[in-house]
Amino acid sequence: MENNQCIFKGLLHPEPLVVAISGPSGVGKDAVLQTLRQKHLPFHIVVTATTRPPRSGEQDVVDYFFVSRASFEAMIAKDELIEHAMVYQDYKGIPKQQVRQAIASGKDVILRLDVQGAARVRAICPEAVLIFLAPEDEDEWMLRLRGRASETEESLLLRVKTAQQEVNRIGEFDYIVINSHGKLEQAVEAILNIIAAEHHRVEPRKATL
Repeated sequence: MENNQCIFKGLLHPEPLVVAISGPSGVGKDAVLQTLRQKHLPFHIVVTATTRPPRSGEQDVVDYFFVSRASFEAMIAKDELIEHAMVYQDYKGIPKQQVRQAIASGKDVILRLDVQGAARVRAICPEAVLIFLAPEDEDEWMLRLRGRASETEESLLLRVKTAQQEVNRIGEFDYIVINSHGKLEQAVEAILNIIAAEHHRVEPRKATL
């Protein structure tokens, strides 16, 4: 019996994942990542660099790297970013070194991205896992945006138009998770279940950047 048990050793050999959590502005990506951090799981949650000013309660280095436009453009010139984009008149981007170090350590890498950023990551890392985070319905989503108290009517209209375009690209994603109002833990649990399932694939994804 002892010899027979040996044939099952090594069947499960998970590789570190690159997981991109994306979706429309205001859908709750930041809240999902904050909840994941609080669980102290063996993930590396990538901190995005941005030129937009911090919102109330946001902390530099924890929520984002808040940098000047000149500093961000210097990172672009030095090819220090995996992907970057202009989003609502501000730059956002993912530093390369941060992600590569996390993969080398064997940790799963969690990225928070807009939809165009997720597409760029998939282009350079075909084995990335793309998760589309969506609200339960449009009315709930609009209440979230208005609740920020930082949106003008003009910026709201721009976000609605962008969201319509993003939803049309949902076929580019591997999974969809609904983040309903008051049910954040359920959305986080669904994401954790996706990651667990990915680690049990017979042919594991092998993410490289």
